[in-house]
Amino acid sequence: MRRKFITTVAGLAAGAAIGISPALAANPVEISFYYPVAVGGPVTQTIDAMVAEFEKANPDVKIKAVYAGTYQESLVKALTASKSGTPPTLAVLLSTDLFTLIDEGAIVPFDTVANTPADKAWIGGFYKSFMQNSQTGGKTYGIPFQRSTIVMYWNKNAFKEAGLNPDKAPANWNELVDTAKKLTKADASGNVTQWGVKIPSTGFAYWMFQGLTTPNDTILMNAAGTETWFDKPGAVQALQYWVDLGHKHKVMPKGVIEWGTTPKDFLEQKAAIVWTTTGNLTNIRTNAKFPFGVAMLPAAKHPGSPTGGGNFYMFNKSTPEQQKAAMKFIKWTTEPARNARWSIATGYVATRPDAWETPEMKKYLQDVPAAGVARDQLQYSVAELSTHDNQRVTKALNDNLQAALSGTKTPEVALKDAQRESVRILRAAGR
Repeated sequence: MRRKFITTVAGLAAGAAIGISPALAANPVEISFYYPVAVGGPVTQTIDAMVAEFEKANPDVKIKAVYAGTYQESLVKALTASKSGTPPTLAVLLSTDLFTLIDEGAIVPFDTVANTPADKAWIGGFYKSFMQNSQTGGKTYGIPFQRSTIVMYWNKNAFKEAGLNPDKAPANWNELVDTAKKLTKADASGNVTQWGVKIPSTGFAYWMFQGLTTPNDTILMNAAGTETWFDKPGAVQALQYWVDLGHKHKVMPKGVIEWGTTPKDFLEQKAAIVWTTTGNLTNIRTNAKFPFGVAMLPAAKHPGSPTGGGNFYMFNKSTPEQQKAAMKFIKWTTEPARNARWSIATGYVATRPDAWETPEMKKYLQDVPAAGVARDQLQYSVAELSTHDNQRVTKALNDNLQAALSGTKTPEVALKDAQRESVRILRAAGR
């Protein structure tokens, strides 16, 4: 069941600023906030606690916060509400929803509210790699919050049992194949009981694909979101490598691998290496019954991963007072110490360098060095795939990636078909 909660705060500050008495100023600015949580758990609890803390510190704002399901469900609900005239003031949605939200006329750039020198310095204080999916046309439409990269998790016990160094992850594509061969185990009947590696290909297949194209020095789209380059030689080479892990090297299941069950397979020791989001770090730390490591994705020509996750967006049918209140909340949540605590609690990457300089984060990194892997990988990171008419474009790519992984198309044909469909979609959208 989707959870909803409503938190209320009485407010004085706005009224006090213009000389209204406390009694009259008890009517605070009310904002609504959509947050994508499909199920309860630590992230839900962390958001609950953050909002309660904000309420106590800021009695001039009333927040109606709604847990709206998955990212996709949250986007649909937010756009539906916007068209019906009751949009959220604020929402956390995928960074890749940027062009969709702009095309729908649903959001406003933060520059319209955050326009002082101090505001501009604050916007400039986020990691540049995260801002690639947050800015376009010289304007800032998204503020990085629940952000991630793809990382590689490995089971140190499985490495030790296979005669491998448990403290050394495969650093490049060739090493990944060699290592995964030693880690793949089968029973007497030939049934695989432990796969060497699993790279999921449902839900976010395009994102995992970028985990292969990025280190192969291949970019899939332009910054304006109007062109894609799915069939570049480097992309074909990357997809061929992915297909070969299952069909040629037999270190990964053939066909489609579920996104949602990949961390579970790792925890149940059905896969010795998995690729998934840094957002799974807390989950794996909490539930793994074995020592594990976290590493950057294996390099081809160099290391690299796409960024991922969600941004804050501000909807355009909100009043100036609501927008100012929303900005207050966003700035509050991204203050260094709070940004650090959010990262520690969830496993998502603290989105500002100053968060990593806080005492809380420094202590956390001493205790959990793996948390620094995603931050260190940011220097090699690129923007997650995002275009106009993004859902249709990514579906075209996802469908063809799955066709190649299932063996019904060659990587070259699959990517040519994906590119042809992408060109058609973007042309129809007037791009």
